[in-house]
Amino acid sequence: MNEAEPISVACLDLAGTTVADGDTLHTAFAEAIAALGIASGTAAHERALARFRESRGESQIGVFRSLFDEPRAQAAHLAFERSYGQLVDRRGLQPVPGADGALDRIRGAGARICLLTGFGRRTQARVLDTLDWWGRVDLTLCPEDVPRDRPHPDVVLTAALRLGVDDVRNIAVCGDTAAAVHAGRRSGASIVAGVLTGVHDRDRLLAAGATHILPSVAALPDLILPAAVGDTLTADHR
Repeated sequence: MNEAEPISVACLDLAGTTVADGDTLHTAFAEAIAALGIASGTAAHERALARFRESRGESQIGVFRSLFDEPRAQAAHLAFERSYGQLVDRRGLQPVPGADGALDRIRGAGARICLLTGFGRRTQARVLDTLDWWGRVDLTLCPEDVPRDRPHPDVVLTAALRLGVDDVRNIAVCGDTAAAVHAGRRSGASIVAGVLTGVHDRDRLLAAGATHILPSVAALPDLILPAAVGDTLTADHR
């Protein structure tokens, strides 16, 4: 914990950070591009998957726009949302182990929570409905709420404005992707923690500027809450 900057808002990512993803997002993406006629085993398919892997943490609609013209990007995004919802129906969703407790501890200590995502609003709502998390958070933001996508800082700065943060140094950001870390650092947040439960590894997160590396979001309360001042056992400091 940075003693000079008490944390009043925690901005946490969804898939890979607080929500266990497995291959659900990857499968939904593959099904979405297949719906547009991009067949598995083709060069176009491999290029699309490479773009998907490289862009983790950015918005889904932004990824599709980088691959297709606007009408096809919108069609792909609709196919993605439909596929993701069907996968959730079949498989369910689970939080990352310890995520429920982390959310409760952070809010119980008086800090507020904003959940961030690259999903569209409909898919984000589906995740929160499935996990019954609406009552555990203070704000949710998605790409439709900001002018620019991550790695720009807009989503974190929008959280600061909507939650009335006096100083961006009172914000902690926690994510599993380089894009989430870049956005956090560019926002001026004093703590930008990368977690190892998602797609990017320790080296990638540190290269993006993570101030701390955590095994999972379960360790975040011990880093940011006042009771944990001086405790460095749960965090790998850069």
